[in-house]
Amino acid sequence: MATRIARYKTLIITLVVLSSVILYIIYQLLNVPPRLTIYQPERIDKELVDSTLHYVKKYHKIAPFSLTNQNGKTITQADYEDKIYVADFFFTTCQTICPIMTEHMVQIQRELQDDPEVQLLSHSVIPEYDTPQILKEYALKKGVDDSKWNLVTGSRKAIFTLARKSYLAVKDVPGTKDDLDMVHTENFMLIDKKKQIRGYYDGTVDEDIDRLLEDIQILKAEYGPKKSFWEKLF
Repeated sequence: MATRIARYKTLIITLVVLSSVILYIIYQLLNVPPRLTIYQPERIDKELVDSTLHYVKKYHKIAPFSLTNQNGKTITQADYEDKIYVADFFFTTCQTICPIMTEHMVQIQRELQDDPEVQLLSHSVIPEYDTPQILKEYALKKGVDDSKWNLVTGSRKAIFTLARKSYLAVKDVPGTKDDLDMVHTENFMLIDKKKQIRGYYDGTVDEDIDRLLEDIQILKAEYGPKKSFWEKLF
């Protein structure tokens, strides 16, 4: 009898240990890191999306652009190749939401100062006034790091088309029939290395900036080294 009890005890212990190991393996394999949404026009507030894109379900990316920054340099997508970046729309004479947005961009710049993988890009919505010289004065006043953050100007059509058809970030002015009028918003957009939109944030809200900084780290993890089966276990 004692031998039989000992035999079953050993079997029970073995089964418990084996079950624990199996559960641990399943947990490790299913413990997938969080992944940010890829935003498509169909899923975004229709007020922010040009009518030609309302039913686009996939493959949306930021279109190629050629703009001029605060140093008079031409800025294109090549300057953001293999980069994650935060984009917004502002103007230097704005006295409402823009100062708060700029302060938050400065905060992001400071938090990620030593991270070459992440850049910033601010587009002027009054490009005819915000010349490179005006943008440079503004950049110096606000403490913009030229190596990290471009303030860009260009033709009104180029800026507004990007805002409405690429970044899906601003509202059209009711009653207008082109892309040369829009309602400026507080949106910050997180753009990945494939030029896809991965997040929207209220650039005037502290909590949204904290969330943006957290999301940047989640997005960076997508580009990190992939763990093998055994690395996931151990």
